[in-house]
Amino acid sequence: MIECDLPTESRNPRTVDVDVLPTIEVLRLINDEDAKVPAVVAAVLPEIAELVDLAVESLRAGGRVHYFGAGTSGRLAVIDAAELPPTFGLWGRVVAHHAGGLGALSQAIEDVEDDADLGARDAADVHPGDIAVGIAASGRTPYVIGALRAAARTGARTALVSANPRSPYGQEVDIHIGMATGPEVITGSTRMKAGTATKLVLNAFSTTLMIRLGRTYSNLMVSVNAVNDKLRARLVRILIEATGMDTETCENALSEAGGDTKVALVSLLGEVSTSRATLALQEAHGGVREALRRLRTG
Repeated sequence: MIECDLPTESRNPRTVDVDVLPTIEVLRLINDEDAKVPAVVAAVLPEIAELVDLAVESLRAGGRVHYFGAGTSGRLAVIDAAELPPTFGLWGRVVAHHAGGLGALSQAIEDVEDDADLGARDAADVHPGDIAVGIAASGRTPYVIGALRAAARTGARTALVSANPRSPYGQEVDIHIGMATGPEVITGSTRMKAGTATKLVLNAFSTTLMIRLGRTYSNLMVSVNAVNDKLRARLVRILIEATGMDTETCENALSEAGGDTKVALVSLLGEVSTSRATLALQEAHGGVREALRRLRTG
C-alpha cells in the first residue's frame, strides 16, 4: 500500500486554498472539518460497545486492558490510561504502551513507529485473557501491528482503532473500530480529525467500561477515596448529592468508612453498618447498585 492509498494521507479538496485565506476563514474551515467527527464516531458505536463488553469480561476475570500506539495515537492512549485512576480509582488495570517510551511523549521519535519488533517486545506484558487495543490512524503502523500480533499469540483478544476502515489489518483482530474521518485539513496531519475521533473513542470506551464495572453510582464518581482534605470535601458533596442527607451525616459516614466513598454510600443508602456495606460491595464485585439490591433482597 502506498501513502496516497491511505484515507488519512489523501489531499482534502475543501482546503486546497487554506494558505491564502484570512485567519477567520482558516478557522472556519478547520471547524467545519472537526464538526464531521462526532457523526463518524457515532457510526462505530456498535464496535466500541463490543470492545467494552470484552473488556468488562476481561477485567472482571482479573485481566488488563493494554493500549499500543505511536505518535499522536500513543500520546492519546497514555492520557486516557493516566486519567482513569484519579477519576475512577482503578489502578494498573488499563495501561498504555507508547512507541519510544516516555521520551517520545514530549518529543517525536519518528523511527520507532516502524519497528514491529519493538511492538512485539512491548507486548511481552500482555497475558492470556487480557485485551490489547492498537491505535493507529493509518491502520497499519508496524509498531502497533507487531504488538497486536504478539498479543494474539499469547491468547489475548485484540482490537484496532484506526481512521482507515479498509485497513487489511482490521481482518486480523477481533474488533476493528475503523473511523471514516477522511482527509485532513493539512494533508497527513492526523493529529487533527483522526486524533479528535480517537480521543472521542477512547473517552467513550474507557468511561463506559468504568460505568459497566460499577465504578460510578448514577453519574457520580464514587470510586475515589478521601486521601486529603480537598478530596474529602468533594466526596462529602458527592455523598450529599447521592443520598440527599445533610453534611454532618455524610462526613461521619465517610469517616466511619475510612474514607471509602462506596462503603459510605452503601452504608447510608442501605442503612447498614460499614462492615456490612463492605461485605455487600465485595459480593457485588464493587457495584453500588448491585450491593444495595443484595441488601434489600437478602
